[in-house]
Amino acid sequence: MTGVRRTTFAALRDRRRPLGRLAAWSVAESLPALLSGLIVARAVDRGFLAGEFGTGLAWLAGLAAAVLVGAVATGRVYRSLGAVVEPYRDELAARVVDGALREATRPGGRPDSAAVARLTQQVEVVRDTFGGLLLVVRGFLFTAGAALLGLLALSPPLAAAVAAPLVLGLAVFAAALPSMVAHQRAQVAAGEELGRSAAAALTGHRDVTACGGQERVVAAVDRRVVAQADAERTLARMAALRSLSLGLGGWLPVVVLLLAAPWLVGRGLSTGAVLGALVYVTTGLQPALHALVQGVGGGGLRYAVTLDRILRSCPPTDPSAAAPPGRNAGPADTGTVGGGVVPAVRVRGLTFRYGPHARPVLADFTLTVADGEHLAVVGPSGAGKSTLAALISGLVPPEAGSVHLADTPVAAVAPETLARLRVLVPQEAYVRSGTLADNLRYLRPDADQATVAAAVDALGAGPLVERLGGLAAEVEPGRLSAGERQLIAAVRAYLAPAPLVILDEATCHLDPTLEATVEDAFARRPGTLVVIAHRISSAIRARRVLVFDDDRPLAGSHEELLRRSPTYRELVGHWQELTIPVHRPLTRT
Repeated sequence: MTGVRRTTFAALRDRRRPLGRLAAWSVAESLPALLSGLIVARAVDRGFLAGEFGTGLAWLAGLAAAVLVGAVATGRVYRSLGAVVEPYRDELAARVVDGALREATRPGGRPDSAAVARLTQQVEVVRDTFGGLLLVVRGFLFTAGAALLGLLALSPPLAAAVAAPLVLGLAVFAAALPSMVAHQRAQVAAGEELGRSAAAALTGHRDVTACGGQERVVAAVDRRVVAQADAERTLARMAALRSLSLGLGGWLPVVVLLLAAPWLVGRGLSTGAVLGALVYVTTGLQPALHALVQGVGGGGLRYAVTLDRILRSCPPTDPSAAAPPGRNAGPADTGTVGGGVVPAVRVRGLTFRYGPHARPVLADFTLTVADGEHLAVVGPSGAGKSTLAALISGLVPPEAGSVHLADTPVAAVAPETLARLRVLVPQEAYVRSGTLADNLRYLRPDADQATVAAAVDALGAGPLVERLGGLAAEVEPGRLSAGERQLIAAVRAYLAPAPLVILDEATCHLDPTLEATVEDAFARRPGTLVVIAHRISSAIRARRVLVFDDDRPLAGSHEELLRRSPTYRELVGHWQELTIPVHRPLTRT
């Protein structure tokens, strides 16, 4: 639970000013708790017992005024509480959404709407329980503190007699709290295991029946039911400790006061003072302790367990983590730029892996792509090609190393600045509802009609535009094929002002001829082109090829890699049987 404590304290530390206002209004709210016993003692001793009925009523009127002040302060307390809780909730929600987006957009990742819904619900649980904890802890500190101060002013011996059992009850509760957290976590885990087991049994009930495995499956689910019931019973037994804390800290002071009252009165303590002490205990200390124990023992446990699950599901990115050597450990450099020219892409010591204990996808990888260069990246599935594209694009941060685009560090720039430096076209192209022209101008809204028409013609998208009814036609994304969406996204990227274009298998749904047209158009486009290739024909068209070999990435021309890389020779061999239109590398104009 270290992460829970650290996150909670950080949330409070970052909101010191709202907390200060909350404390100030809490002081005003606790005014009745501070004055109630003293006023009752004065009303009884100087008013009703002395035969001065009006005086007694006047003292009670003063108590009523203090209650009104406390009521006004309570409204301000809730307003100040929102200034602390709501920003904390927003931070957690942003963390959850960021983690879900990183998982969905990473190479090989996929959207998981169920996980997002589950985690956002947990964020609301944390929000509610965090606010409740602040209320009960704040209420206990100020209300109990005010009551003890009033008792001290009334009679120091009474204050000591009441404080001793109160501290004892709090000590018992604090000692049991770690065990309560552990049992609450076990209860949540047992419930989730039961849900998974029951869902699997219901989903596969036909197969279970066909294979005669009913008894085995029922027994497995029954074990989960028993485990969940045991966890519930254990958690219920822990409630007895809360009752013990309440008995010691809340009711034992009342017993002490009642038993000691004759002795105290015999030594000069007034009847009103004894009655005032009982008021302090029964209306101040006892309710405050009850709220604390029930709030921390109930909502506090849910807060700790739920926040812990959020922190484990959405860990923060730690760019300083180092990865051990693994496959795809890069060479000293896979390309250089001389003469002081700023390269389009410069990658140094890049390391990345999915999970702290996973094998690194890239380890100490270095790459330089010259301005205006056409680079193709090839390799077996899962070798790290799309991961490299995501790292260069700034979609995911590396564990170690750096990425610079046009001498600008990717990790240090805002998203809008990054969008002006590069454009990435993924395999699953995005097309939104609206006109075709709006889709094509998405990254360059100021492109005129002639510029858009030239881009459409260069990429061979004219037949598609004509079929859809022209640039002004409304586009329904669900009615487009995967290849049509890719072609629209390609034209959009072609029009983008960014000098670097990264095609991450962005033409895999196009036929070879149209794919060659698209890549040739991007090769003629001013700027730099990096193609994550799924066909060797893309590598043959490039000026330079980076292949993810079994041992390390290698860069060179098509002919050089045929001599140097067994992996590249194998990839070429797989494609030589197909008839592929090959365009030799183009000279840029």
